[in-house]
Amino acid sequence: MSANQWTIATARDALRKGEISAVDLTMSCLTAMDAGDALNAFVWKTPEIALDQARAADERLKGREEAPAMCGIPLGIKDLFCTKGVPSQAASNILRGFKPEYESTVTAQLFGAGAVMLGKLNMDEFAMGSSNETSCYGNAVNPWQRKGSNVQLTPGGSSGGSAAAVAADLCLAATGTDTGGSIRQPAAFTGIVGIKPTYGRVSRWGIVAFASSLDQAGPMTKTVRDAAIMLGAMVGHDPKDSTSADLPVPDFEAALTGDIRGKVIGIPREYRMDGMPEEIEALWQQGIAMLKDAGATVRDISLPHTKYALPAYYVIAPAEASSNLARYDGVRYGHRAALSAGDSITDMYEKTRAEGFGPEVQRRIMVGTYVLSAGFYDAYYNRARKVRALIKRDFETVFAAGVDAILTPATPSAAFGLGEMSDADPIQMYLNDIFTVTVNLAGLPGVAVPVGLDAQGLPLGLQLIGRPWEEAALLNCAHVLESRAGFVAKAEKWW
Repeated sequence: MSANQWTIATARDALRKGEISAVDLTMSCLTAMDAGDALNAFVWKTPEIALDQARAADERLKGREEAPAMCGIPLGIKDLFCTKGVPSQAASNILRGFKPEYESTVTAQLFGAGAVMLGKLNMDEFAMGSSNETSCYGNAVNPWQRKGSNVQLTPGGSSGGSAAAVAADLCLAATGTDTGGSIRQPAAFTGIVGIKPTYGRVSRWGIVAFASSLDQAGPMTKTVRDAAIMLGAMVGHDPKDSTSADLPVPDFEAALTGDIRGKVIGIPREYRMDGMPEEIEALWQQGIAMLKDAGATVRDISLPHTKYALPAYYVIAPAEASSNLARYDGVRYGHRAALSAGDSITDMYEKTRAEGFGPEVQRRIMVGTYVLSAGFYDAYYNRARKVRALIKRDFETVFAAGVDAILTPATPSAAFGLGEMSDADPIQMYLNDIFTVTVNLAGLPGVAVPVGLDAQGLPLGLQLIGRPWEEAALLNCAHVLESRAGFVAKAEKWW
């Protein structure tokens, strides 16, 4: 097994024992990254930065004090994170040429822990999408293919480049962000692990905003243990983010005891959707059986307002997006349209935004502006906020009744083909978020774990939802599910 195929935990141990250098580990990933161009996962490569960071990591590893767990670990960084001196475009033409003069808090913490940046990863434009088909860089491609078919599949979105890069072993792990499922859905589509922490657990400072009350960054990794290790380096209070929680950071890896005896796992009846594929239902039942076998108690629960989650989300998220994206006007940075003689400043704004934003982002800005407008604010936005409060209360009621975690499907299907979902009906695409948006609306932690393959040989995942601020306990449940499922399948290399 080449070093780029290792987990974070394996690499950490090998680095500490001196069995490999951070430079050699990084070179293994850089070679894989260059060989993986067909996946279009990495959109900006930073080999010079990577090797400089790897050399610095090797110096730390030689030191007397024990280096942090992430020291020398090569990562991919989603293009939504501002990285100093490196293009950070959020996969949008409107930010073409933008190189930040500062580092996002998350990347600063990872680099402070000795992690290595291989490059920036593809994503849906401004994180708006479920298939990585809205990117100005073109589609990211799933390394998995259906049995007997070479049809290119979506790696999911918006963190599609992150998911593809980790699943194809181009890097050991990657950062992702999750506004309505953008870590968990691509993780499920590519057979990897992805955790969205509790809202406020990870700083949003320096991450290009989509919907500020929903966005949360998290790790995308090959195993639950890796997710625990990387999450520990990403979390923590940040005074630069007013929504960042000032709470102690537990040792997430130490919490992976594998013991969930006596824990209560809730199974929400509202997640049994009409038309859900039998394979997803069967996988869910297998997951229930695995957790029961590990000593957990399984209880049917009700989350009655679930059916309103998707419409509420697709009012709140576009409303916040229209507000956040108002700053991209062609004046201070990024793209500015070429103007004709006599054009006014209004013409400049209109032309710049029409050229800079793609169709899906334009659609969401228009929806968001509409629901915030004077005549419709109460009918749409305020009503959606009230529904959000009810969804949050549903979860609070269940957790207050003694439920420790909730098990659901992660996605309504396995990965679909690029171009298979028609642009003519965006609602069809939005339905991909049906199992994930409630977690963002309620601000809860959620993790996707690969559990099996469908009849076409594609990975399927389950989702565990935890109590707020209890990522450690949630990861332990996920660790048990992962151990019992024994998912070790990898995509057959075609790229």
